[in-house]
Amino acid sequence: MFAKFKKLILHNKGIPEPPYEYNFLLNLPESEYPQYLKKIFKTVTGDDLNLKNPKTFNEKIQWLKLYDTTSLKSRLTDKVLVREWIKNKIGDEYLKPCLQVCSSFNDINFDNLPNAFIIKCNHGCKWQFKIKDKEKFLKNKNMYNSIKMIFSEWLEQTFFPWAGFEMQYKDIKPQLIIEPFLAGINDTPEEIEIYCFNGQPKFSQKITYSIPATSTVYDENLKETDFTFNRNYIKTHLDIDDNLKKAIKLSEKLAEGFKLVRIDWFNCKDKIYFNEMTFTPFSGFFDFADSEMNKKLGDMLDLKK
Repeated sequence: MFAKFKKLILHNKGIPEPPYEYNFLLNLPESEYPQYLKKIFKTVTGDDLNLKNPKTFNEKIQWLKLYDTTSLKSRLTDKVLVREWIKNKIGDEYLKPCLQVCSSFNDINFDNLPNAFIIKCNHGCKWQFKIKDKEKFLKNKNMYNSIKMIFSEWLEQTFFPWAGFEMQYKDIKPQLIIEPFLAGINDTPEEIEIYCFNGQPKFSQKITYSIPATSTVYDENLKETDFTFNRNYIKTHLDIDDNLKKAIKLSEKLAEGFKLVRIDWFNCKDKIYFNEMTFTPFSGFFDFADSEMNKKLGDMLDLKK
């Protein structure tokens, strides 16, 4: 989605061409964010953005990006700092092991890492690589140098311009965090996403990252719905298990006090691990197969609470 979104920004009328677009967005005065966000919204969705009286789910997420960002949200968006908060809220048994935290790719001690691991940036979305065979990776100098260069570029950037002004990313100190590569159910990575509206879990989405990815969305009564939050996922039936129920229960504790947050969990064979908190999912550019779902979800989100 973000690749498509970035491409649309670059070709938006009146926006400087690469390599200047990042600096343009980064240096744009905050007073101009609403006007520019309206242009982006129109380009991506085809709809006019009403920030004074937002109605749809996508519109309300745009409002949250501009007017509901807090220092706590920034802290919890940071994939390093959020760990202490999660530990205090629900216990460190739900945290994936942290193997290393580094300020640069050169600081990674590969000798102390297992054969399979994941390198992530703490200050962005999808800025990560999975290394499944360390020795093969280290011997492949082209691959090693390419990934090193990519991480070096990411560490020099802030994510919020590329993400459509998701302000919670703006002041995060860039770092790398390295975690073990965990096997999901049937050795296929599986996630659980809990969408919480005004502190209450309203929808749960189970995702199996097979090829293609499949998903099932349940409502707050664990009744299977007829939609997915990502139309690229194939709708299927994934069973309700104890891990899903536990994720819902824990997410309610974590979502307290927030208007909107999606809490992501990694679903292993015998337990769940916290993955991240997402306060403006998809940056408010959901592409629902059923446009009425955009309005229905917007009605459920009360910005006044």
